[in-house]
Amino acid sequence: MVSLADSRHQRRIKFHQHLLNPPNQVAASRKRSKGKQKEKVNNMVLFDQATYDKLLSEAPKFKLITPSVLSDRLRINGSLARKAIRDLMAKGTIRMVSTHSSQQIYTRATHN
Repeated sequence: MVSLADSRHQRRIKFHQHLLNPPNQVAASRKRSKGKQKEKVNNMVLFDQATYDKLLSEAPKFKLITPSVLSDRLRINGSLARKAIRDLMAKGTIRMVSTHSSQQIYTRATHN
């Protein structure tokens, strides 16, 4: 007669053998994807003369002007884009449409 302890021992051995040698070898050896990595953008932290001239000539013609739009199109970082917007506002070439704590929206100034 098989004792209760022996049957438990047999089940444990079978369980651990199953963990060491899984029945589906394909699933056990499948490689995991590390996910997509976003490419690092090397934006400027100071204006050079060419970029500043481009800001003064092209930015007032944009229909939508935000720090993220300037950062993307002129390849400048966000803090420099915010300062550029303040400079354009002081010159009167753009006007504010809406402001929020996280995003400011501007547009070209139309002189009527």
